Amino acid sequence: MFYEVIPVKNGVADILTYSFDGEIPLGTIVEVPLLKARVAAVVVKKVAQPDFVCKAIAKILYSKPLPKHLVAAAKFIAEYYDTSLSSAMSMILPNGVLKKRRRAASITAKTEQTSNFGEIRLNEAQKNAILSLQKAQETTKLLFGVTGSGKTNIYLSEAARTLKQQKSVILLVPEIALTGQLVRVFSEIFDSRVTLVHSGQTEAERHLIFEKLLYSTAPEVVIGPRSALFAPLNNLGLIIVDEEHEPTYFQENSPRYSAIRVASSIAKELEISCILGSATPTVTDYYIAQKLDSAVALKKKAKDAATRPKIQIVDFKNRDNFSKNRYFSNALLDSIRTNLATGRQSLIFHNRRGSAPLTICENCGEELLCPNCFLPLTLHTDTYEMICHTCGFREKVPMNCPKCGAADLIHKGFGTKLLESELVRLFPDARIMRFDADNKKGEDMAALYNEVLQGKVDILVGTQTLAKGLDLPKLATVGVVQADAGLSLPDFSAEERVFQLLAQVIGRVGRGHIDTAEVFIQTFRPEHPVLKFAVDEDYEGFFEYILKRRRIGGFPPFTFVAKAEITMKTESNVIKKIRAAAKTLGNTPGVFVSPPMPAFHERTARGYTWQIIVRAKSRKNLLAALNQLDNSFKITIDAPSLL
Repeated sequence: MFYEVIPVKNGVADILTYSFDGEIPLGTIVEVPLLKARVAAVVVKKVAQPDFVCKAIAKILYSKPLPKHLVAAAKFIAEYYDTSLSSAMSMILPNGVLKKRRRAASITAKTEQTSNFGEIRLNEAQKNAILSLQKAQETTKLLFGVTGSGKTNIYLSEAARTLKQQKSVILLVPEIALTGQLVRVFSEIFDSRVTLVHSGQTEAERHLIFEKLLYSTAPEVVIGPRSALFAPLNNLGLIIVDEEHEPTYFQENSPRYSAIRVASSIAKELEISCILGSATPTVTDYYIAQKLDSAVALKKKAKDAATRPKIQIVDFKNRDNFSKNRYFSNALLDSIRTNLATGRQSLIFHNRRGSAPLTICENCGEELLCPNCFLPLTLHTDTYEMICHTCGFREKVPMNCPKCGAADLIHKGFGTKLLESELVRLFPDARIMRFDADNKKGEDMAALYNEVLQGKVDILVGTQTLAKGLDLPKLATVGVVQADAGLSLPDFSAEERVFQLLAQVIGRVGRGHIDTAEVFIQTFRPEHPVLKFAVDEDYEGFFEYILKRRRIGGFPPFTFVAKAEITMKTESNVIKKIRAAAKTLGNTPGVFVSPPMPAFHERTARGYTWQIIVRAKSRKNLLAALNQLDNSFKITIDAPSLL
C-alpha cells in the first residue's frame, strides 16, 4: 500500500510518497528514510501505486494518530501564510519525537471520568455575558471585559461546562510569566486535569507531555503560550485566548503565523467556541466582532467594593513637579512613602529596560552602537555591561571613546534598572523587585510573583510584564514614569499599543482589594487624546478616535496591510532592488504601495534593510501583488484575527 506523508524537515518537498505493508490510519506519526537520514512524518493520504519506486515507511511511532484538526491546522497555516507544510507540521510535532524515552508515572495518560467541580461563583453580569457568548452564531467570539470584571470566572465556568461534556479545553496566555497565576486558579477547580505547556520546558518534558495528551481518553485543560494551541487533544471542545490583544500571539520567526487566527480556524473546523478575552481588544478585532454580532461586553467590575483609583496626570515639562527627584514626581514619592508606612505596595512602570539607552562621547559625538545591528547599546549598571536589546551582543563598558580616545563618555536616558537603583537610594529600607525581560522567565518569574502576593515586596519596578493581567491585592499605587514613550514610533498601531499598556497597568489597582488607590501618569504630552482616553478608562471613545484615523489613512480594519523587507550587503543594491519591487507592485490593480524607505533596523551585520508597505482592501489582491516578489523578500502580513 502507498501513502502520502508530510515530512518534518525543511528544504524538501511538502508531500512525499512511501510504501507500507498494511493499513495506516491518516494522521499517524511515522518514521521515514529521507536522503541519508531518518525523519518524522505524518501520513495524510492513501494513494494508488505511483509510477516511480518508493521507499518504505520505516516504522509507526505512535499507535494513535494525530487529531484531525491538527493536520487541518498545518494545512491552513501553509496555505494562509504561504509557508511549507513541513514547516507548519514542525510546530505540531515535538522535537526529539524519534527518541525513545522512559515515561514518567506523573504524566501517564489519564482515563478516569470527570468528577464534579467546585462552585464557581458568578454575578449577574457574568451570567449574562456567558449566555450571550453561547448565543453568538460565530464560532469565534470576543469577550470585551474591563479590568477586574471577572473574565477569569467566565473562563472557568465555560471550561467546567466543556469538561462535563467530556471535551478538552485549551487556554492560551500571551507569555510564560502569566501561566503561573492561571494554572493556580484553574488547578483549584480542575485539579489534575490541568497540564502546563510552554517553551521553557525541556525537550524531554515536552515530548512526554505530548505523548500523555495524545493517548489520554479523559478531558484535559491545557494552559500555555501560543505553542499550547497544538496540544494533541483528541476531543477538543473549547479554546480560550486571554489578553487577545497581545502581539506575542504572532510568531515572528518562520513559519510566521497568528495563534489567534489559527485558533479561530480550528474552532471553525471543529464547530466549537473560541473565546477571545481582553480589556483592550485590538481595534481591528473589535470592529469585526461588532460587524459579526459576536462581541460581548462586560463593563462592570466584579467586586461591588471596587473603587475607581484616583488618577493624576503629571506634566514632565513642569520641573516644579519634580523638585525632589528627576524621575519621580513629588506626589508619586509621597504616595510611595505612605504605602511603606501602611504595608501597601507600589508599582513603577516604564517600558524600557536597562539603565541608560544612549551612550555618547561629549568630545567627538561618537555614539556606542552594536556592531551587529548598528543600534544604540544600552548600559546595564548591575553587570556593568553594554547590551544590545535586539541581538543580545554585550561588552564591558569602555573607559574611553573608541573613536577619539577621550574619557568623556556620558550615559543618557533611563530604563528600569536605573529606576530600580534610584528607588534603592531613595528608600534604602524598602524591599524592591524588578520585573522585566532581563529577569529569569517562566517558573522563576512565577516564583517572584508569589513573593509579591505574600507581601514580601514593597515596590515593584518593571516593563509590560507587570501590565498583563496580574492581580496584586496589596497594590495601592501605580506610577507610569513616561507615559508618552512609544507614541511617536513609525507604526500605525503605535497609539493603540500605548493605550493598551496604560489601560492595562491602570487596571492593576482599584480591583476591590483595598479602599483607596492612586495612579500617577507622568508625561511630556499631557494633552494627548490617547492618554486622556486611557485615564478615563474610555475604550469606546478611543475606539472611535482610532477608527476615524484608520479610515482616513487606509489602515486595518479597512485594509489588509503587508510589509515587504529586503536585506542586501550594499545600500545602493538594496535601494535599486526595492525601487524595482515598488514599481512592479504599484501596477497591480487595487493595491497601494508606499515609497521605499529604510527599515526600523536599517543596518545590521547582514547588510542594509529597506522596506515597502503594501495595502489593499481585499486579501486576494494583496496576495496577488506579493506573489510577484521573489524569495529574497521577507513578508509580514497584518491580517485581522477574525477573518
